[in-house]
Amino acid sequence: MDRRTFVAAVGASAASLAATRDSAKADETPAKPKPRSHKMVVGCQKGPTTPEMLDYFKRHGVDHICGYPPLAKGAKRWSLDDLKRTRDLCEQHGVTLAMVALPFLSSSHIDREQRGAIMLGDKDERDRDIDDIIAMIGMCEEVGIPAFKYNMSLLGVLRTKSTPGRGGTVYSTWKLKDAKASPELTRAGKVTAEMAWERITYFLGRVIPACEHHNVRAACHPHDPGVPPAGFQGICRVLGSFDGLKKFVSIHENPYHGLNLCLGTMAENLADPGREIHEVIRYFGAKKKIFNIHFRNIKGHRDDFREVFPDEGDMNMVEVARTLREVGFEGMVMPDHMPHHADDKAGLQAFAFGYGYIKAVLQAVELLG
Repeated sequence: MDRRTFVAAVGASAASLAATRDSAKADETPAKPKPRSHKMVVGCQKGPTTPEMLDYFKRHGVDHICGYPPLAKGAKRWSLDDLKRTRDLCEQHGVTLAMVALPFLSSSHIDREQRGAIMLGDKDERDRDIDDIIAMIGMCEEVGIPAFKYNMSLLGVLRTKSTPGRGGTVYSTWKLKDAKASPELTRAGKVTAEMAWERITYFLGRVIPACEHHNVRAACHPHDPGVPPAGFQGICRVLGSFDGLKKFVSIHENPYHGLNLCLGTMAENLADPGREIHEVIRYFGAKKKIFNIHFRNIKGHRDDFREVFPDEGDMNMVEVARTLREVGFEGMVMPDHMPHHADDKAGLQAFAFGYGYIKAVLQAVELLG
């Protein structure tokens, strides 16, 4: 072998050895895990859907919302132009209109509600209201809005006297033992469980096929809170328990029929929220019935609780987010019912805390598992 050939051979061997060493070193250094794509996103249902509110959302990292299309004076339902303007306004601000709230079937008390025929069981009027909802579902499809939320309640949100919280805030509170049924009956009169289920079943029988036809999901909020089986103000709240919601999603079972799963409301209806909430999430998550999440926390349990900031309640919200990830939930995770303070009358400070808290929890769960 001549000198030139020898040097070339030695050089090739050295290069090969160096490459082998580099490869070994690379093997010794653990590869950084690739961040998973974010399936859960921070959302909000706080209205109104105006340029000012959309800027507020963007400042606080909220890119997906449940919006509130305007309702023209005297109108019974949105127009197609109402929805288009709301969608376009959101797009101009870089916000996705992922859901809308129906202009009726909200969580208001029936004695303050103007359009209550569906839950009152008024057979002469409820078809008219359902027809309006079906028309709005068709509009949602045309505009590209994939879901709406609603509430099948007669009593609205029941609470007793507020209690003090951190930093001078006040906590919305429910103590059944202190609750006074005033008046004893609402204008709905006596509503038994059987009557409530008939009205709910009738509604779902007409609306859910329309949802499937138009490819729009319907997300129902649980009753807030549940009451004893005998009822309150003469009304049985059949969607105020885990068992009640199980029955609800089984009626006219359909992929477009599911829940606006409010973790706070579910916690209010459990004996041991910190432990039992995971069973609730796994049950509805396995059935793909969770369409959006209200990410709020409480101290207490069924019939006796306070609504607190999400970081100080009885549920470990990081573990809750892990369970949501475990069941494959994809969608908006939204603050709701944040504590009140006199310096924050519109709730913007409290909700800003909520957005940041949720964003941090979701990022932690995605990165750390």
